[in-house]
Amino acid sequence: MATATHRDAVRTRKALLDGAARAITRHGAAVSLDAVAREAGVSKGGLLHHFRSKDALLAGMVEEWMARFDAAVQRHLDPGDLRPGRLCRAHIRATFDDDVDLDDEVWRDPAVITALLGVPEVLRQAREFDLRSRRQLSADGLHPQRVELIVGALDGLVMRQLFGNPPDAAERAALATLLLALTERSDPLVAI
Repeated sequence: MATATHRDAVRTRKALLDGAARAITRHGAAVSLDAVAREAGVSKGGLLHHFRSKDALLAGMVEEWMARFDAAVQRHLDPGDLRPGRLCRAHIRATFDDDVDLDDEVWRDPAVITALLGVPEVLRQAREFDLRSRRQLSADGLHPQRVELIVGALDGLVMRQLFGNPPDAAERAALATLLLALTERSDPLVAI
């Protein structure tokens, strides 16, 4: 019985996060918890059981996106690839993976981004995610110059998407190819 209860809780949480994304897309970042609950098909009490506040709900949305991204990185790890840069290659492929793309309407809405930036827990999560990712990528066997350039380019890509100016398909493909090529060698890019 505990397993069924846990499964229901996971399903309800997912429904709430999906409902929040739909409600925010429809009503903007100032959406009420009542509207989110309606969109998710649960009572407001059910919503508050999983997320004690709107800030907690927004943090939950970001946490879910980060978990999706981490899962995509794991999916893109090539078990036969033991060369330096293996994790960087998986990270690049995950960033360009449509399943975790920030192209969803909710992530393109400047009001949503503004609301997220006002939530201390979201900022803490983002900093922690960034530090963890950088630590892992720095230990991947590539020269730090290569890692820094790759991370900076991926961050820039995400920012372009967040601000509604995503690259077209040809630009995306060219950038992915370029970044993957940077992982094929582990020496410095330039002598400093």
